[in-house]
Amino acid sequence: MSTPESRPVRAEAVVDLAAIRHNVTTLRARAEGAQLMAVVKADGYGHGMVPVARAAREAGADWIGAAVLEEALALRAAGDTGPIFCWLTTPGEPLADAIEAGIDLSAGAPWEIDELVAGVQDRPARVHLKIDTGMSRGGAVPEEWPALIRAAVRAQATGQIEIKGIWSHLASSDEPKSPVNESQLATFTEAVEVAESFGIDAEFKHLANSGATLALPETHFDLVRPGVATYGLSPFGHALPSAELGLRPAMTLKARLAMVKRVPAGAGVSYGLTWTAPRPSTLGLIPLGYGDGLPRHASNGGPVQAYGVRRAIVGRICMDQCVVDLGDDDAAAGDEVVLFGPGTSGEPTADDWADAAGTINYEIVTRLGARIPRRYVDSER
Repeated sequence: MSTPESRPVRAEAVVDLAAIRHNVTTLRARAEGAQLMAVVKADGYGHGMVPVARAAREAGADWIGAAVLEEALALRAAGDTGPIFCWLTTPGEPLADAIEAGIDLSAGAPWEIDELVAGVQDRPARVHLKIDTGMSRGGAVPEEWPALIRAAVRAQATGQIEIKGIWSHLASSDEPKSPVNESQLATFTEAVEVAESFGIDAEFKHLANSGATLALPETHFDLVRPGVATYGLSPFGHALPSAELGLRPAMTLKARLAMVKRVPAGAGVSYGLTWTAPRPSTLGLIPLGYGDGLPRHASNGGPVQAYGVRRAIVGRICMDQCVVDLGDDDAAAGDEVVLFGPGTSGEPTADDWADAAGTINYEIVTRLGARIPRRYVDSER
């Protein structure tokens, strides 16, 4: 399956939905006994939220996770009728729409319970209470946890909310041996016990993200929430590559050269002339830049596969374009180059770009902008 192509494109991100299904199946097997939530926030980590969610559901994802209300509501509008969890809201947002749409929501402070109650119309709000186990983002710190529980219990007694879950988030699951994981797990377990002492019997207790789903089975509880691993990217980077985890990267970023030119030794390239050709060389102009999501920090080193050979970006990455040194390759405008993909054909990976930019693979795929069309294929159909 693929979207129709009426004419050549300057660049595209090709997303293999079969890889998404494969990854969800693999993660479900790793979390045997727990339900699985495929996290599709930030437009499916740049892959396309709705197509990814559909592929994940086809592979048996029990839940879909969305960070913000507009994402969760868009999933419902696209026809997703299964469980959806949304966890990031601010005061005054239209919670009533999400409650009526049957979307599970998070609360980490008593005021959030009040906002949920105010949004209730014809059905109770489904709530997951968040405990801050040490990451210091959302959620109630242990000292304030009882106050949150009391507020939730009061609202549940009046039929305005249903307490469906207790949850938290791990800070260091990409380092499975970090003592932080054990500390957070202990805090989470204690928080569940406190909630149970107030009579709360939450159906879903969930803590595990991608790293924990893959490497910390003691954190699986009733539900796991893999994000980046759903897209075939390893949360451990090069320390434990995707292939060793049984994951398949789903995205390949391609572009067609906009221009090719021969330059003499000593020719400077791009703003600031930060790279100078050490020899006569063929340069290719790639019509992608930081305005499309390429990280500017990957200037003078971002990897590209051209004509079956690894090449490098030279000079600074500009807003709309960048330059690759093709050496003595016989190149022409319109020829295709690959910036990253699964790596199975020798092309660079998102991890390679992350290394070049001093960041993580999550950011490489998520930051790709709307100017790059997504084309969906299915290698199994």
